[in-house]
Amino acid sequence: MSLQKLANLITALVLGGAALWALRGILEPFAMAVFLLILVDGLSRAIAHRAPRVPPALTLTAAFAATVGAIALAVWLTANNVADFATQAPRYEARLDELLFNTAQQLGISKTPTTAGLIQDLNPAHYAGVIAPALGHLGEGTVFTLVYLGFLVASRSGFEGKTALFFRTAAGREEAARVFDRIRHGVERYLWVQTIVGVVITAASAALMLGLGLSHVGFWCVLIFISNYIPAIGAAVGVLMPAIFGVVEFSEVWRALVLLVGLEAVHFAVSHVLQPRLQGRSLNLDPIVVLLALAFWGALWGLVGAFLSTPLTVMALAICAEFVATRPVAVLLSSDGRPFEDLQTEGSAVETPTRPPRPRRAGSRKAPRRGRGAPPA
Repeated sequence: MSLQKLANLITALVLGGAALWALRGILEPFAMAVFLLILVDGLSRAIAHRAPRVPPALTLTAAFAATVGAIALAVWLTANNVADFATQAPRYEARLDELLFNTAQQLGISKTPTTAGLIQDLNPAHYAGVIAPALGHLGEGTVFTLVYLGFLVASRSGFEGKTALFFRTAAGREEAARVFDRIRHGVERYLWVQTIVGVVITAASAALMLGLGLSHVGFWCVLIFISNYIPAIGAAVGVLMPAIFGVVEFSEVWRALVLLVGLEAVHFAVSHVLQPRLQGRSLNLDPIVVLLALAFWGALWGLVGAFLSTPLTVMALAICAEFVATRPVAVLLSSDGRPFEDLQTEGSAVETPTRPPRPRRAGSRKAPRRGRGAPPA
């Protein structure tokens, strides 16, 4: 890649990032709706595979209803448990005061802080002014996401006709279909792996929390399952939250320690044993690229960007690998330098060195055939 092409690429990335940040209010719910559309489409095809006699319209409706129902269940569990947290706030405040008193006695602090004093020092009115718009933005984004999803599902049947009109030649339509299949396969594979891993971690965590007597298990299960879709750090943070809450709720410290160690052990075992076996080489993304994508999209779109960072990177990998000019970017994003196997036959940005012809040894050159009647050498 020449220096001019590299400069143009960096400029395009900066301008594209600025446009994505400026239009985040529109693009965030739309990108989430496209992500859910791929989920609905994959679920619909899975239902059709299991029940081939069911009409396609019915399988699509069932998949859409299941997706919206899962979102509604998560919202209901969150709202119900938040209200329960507010009801039991005095009990939690008394437990926090006890913990602060014991900690102050152990450290030899003469003036023991209280929960009310700490809350007053933190200026909750300031944080309320920050949290309230964030919650309003989250609710507005959820509504727009569902609206976009409904319209995308309704207009799904016309995608093939638009593609045929947009690309005049059969080669162009075939290339577009190939890129779309790669994106869909990568995102669906990522969703499948993360869903299975999330179910296993959530089930094991729920059994441990119920065994130790932790309350609000349904809320913690929703939190652990959803946070699992944030790569690298999501599941680790998700299992840490109920462990921290256990310190406040449990009167015995050992129960909170057992909960903390058990939840982190479950996360470590599933993430390092089960997830690599399920994922294999399906995504073909470099681990450092996953972390950089998480930081990049999280800085642009916040929680939504962190949630969609890996699917968006898979999409960028598939698009960049299709064109010769941007294929070096796909090589950098991939884990082994080969974005897709079928591209190796079409030519890649990094040419495979060919073996040079073997030089002939001196004296190995064949003597010319002597013609009839030629004098001997």
